[in-house]
Amino acid sequence: MSDESLAPRQRRRPDRSGSGRSLGLTIAGIVGLIVLGVVVYHNCRVDVGTGQMAILIRKTGQDLVNRDEVAPSLRYKGVQKAFLTEGRYFTNPWDEGPRFFNPYDWDWEVVDQLTIPPDKMAVLISLAGDDLEYGEFLGEADENQNPVRKGIVPQVLRPGRYPVHPYLFEVELHEPVTIDAGFKGVVTNLAGRFPGNANQLLVAEGERGVQDTTLNEGTHYMNPYMFRISKVDCRSQRYNLAEEKDMGFPSKDGFWVSLDGRIQFRIDPEKAAEVYVIYNEETNGDAIDEEIIRKVIMPNARSFCRLEGSNKLGKEFIEGETRMEFEKRFQEAMVTACEPLGIIIQEALITKIFPPEQIAQPIQERENARLEEEKFQAEIKQQEQEIKLAEEAALVKQGAALVDIGQDVAKVTIQAKKEQDVAKTKAEEKLAVARLKLEAAKDEAAAILARAKAKADVIGFENEADAAGWRRAVEAFSGNGREYAQYTMYQKLAAAYRRIVVNTADSPIMKMFDRLGERVEPESAPTAPTENVLTAKPQPTAASAGGE
Repeated sequence: MSDESLAPRQRRRPDRSGSGRSLGLTIAGIVGLIVLGVVVYHNCRVDVGTGQMAILIRKTGQDLVNRDEVAPSLRYKGVQKAFLTEGRYFTNPWDEGPRFFNPYDWDWEVVDQLTIPPDKMAVLISLAGDDLEYGEFLGEADENQNPVRKGIVPQVLRPGRYPVHPYLFEVELHEPVTIDAGFKGVVTNLAGRFPGNANQLLVAEGERGVQDTTLNEGTHYMNPYMFRISKVDCRSQRYNLAEEKDMGFPSKDGFWVSLDGRIQFRIDPEKAAEVYVIYNEETNGDAIDEEIIRKVIMPNARSFCRLEGSNKLGKEFIEGETRMEFEKRFQEAMVTACEPLGIIIQEALITKIFPPEQIAQPIQERENARLEEEKFQAEIKQQEQEIKLAEEAALVKQGAALVDIGQDVAKVTIQAKKEQDVAKTKAEEKLAVARLKLEAAKDEAAAILARAKAKADVIGFENEADAAGWRRAVEAFSGNGREYAQYTMYQKLAAAYRRIVVNTADSPIMKMFDRLGERVEPESAPTAPTENVLTAKPQPTAASAGGE
């Protein structure tokens, strides 16, 4: 019977128990995952801080054999070669072993990485790997600092920070070798192959023994188990022969002559290794100065002094020339004898020679007298030279003075010549101006004369015209100029008197002119010469007088 055929009260209700169980399982699963995540986060987390590393130790896996110091791989129990650097890890980054770092399979130890100070270097000693053969002591490690063979690793670590596995390597800190200025580092190879010739002093590179190549100044990081560095001082050294009390020689005549001197030397840097091998003794360490003085300097100095001094008399060492020759040959002999041995002689001097006392006094007095005489002769020559120099200086000054005077004269002459040229130029300019003025004056005088002549001509023409008029007027009075003059005077005075006496016809003053109206005939009227009339001052004509 179906549900639809049933009555409402008898219809079957849906079953909801399955969905409830599913939801509960889902929530439980989520909670379980959360719990698992928390457990994994807290228990399977490996935190490696800055400057640290984590050493992994596996608890489960295959057992180690007796010859294994550490686990060969992640499948074995024990300390692992692999380690973790800075970071946070939940799973191992390798393909072997358990995937998660769960506390059941894994344990770990976080340690600090190796830090090498600036003034140190580190030598690693491999604690794992293959065993060394007989006579060998150098180990080996690969590029990833994994041990290959037990023993001392040839490569050294310079200052810095390195993740060195503390269970695989032992670390020793050493100081690097510092070669100061003026020194050479002689290298002795302690771990190379044996040389082909065991009797040679210096060996080739890579062979065991003292190397021919030396180290220059600076800091060198070299494994002290493989190389021994000896510092050889190549700077200048000074030694006084007087430190050896018996420094002297017998002369040709049997007297003992003592001397003192100073020798300055240094080791040839190119032969530092050879010199070190030949003369070094373990009692003095790296210093070989004393050995060189005792074995090279003093034997050669004594040999020369005794061989050369035995050919000279005792008194000859008091004289200056013999002493100078002896000192010169001493320098040459020391240089010749020491340079082939790698010793450079920079200075070899005989500072003092002590002749025998039996002959020293008289010979010394004679020598002093001779030296005194030479001194006086030298002073005389010096005075003469000074006089000559003074004369030359005076001549030079005189020549300089003459040159100065000549220069002054030349300056004065040049200045006078310049002034003369200037004065001459100015005079020529003035002369030219004067000539121009003279020409102008001449032209102006000619113009004045021309103007004066013209005026004179005009006046002459006027005078001739006036004279012609007067001549005609005089001719009207029959050539009598006197009468013409009287006529003219009357003409001038008539008008004035007329104005004065216009109303005084009967006055006495008018009677003065009555007689003028009378014609008086002169007894003899001289006739005026024509020429006098012509040359007389012209008078205005009647027409002209009337016009005035």
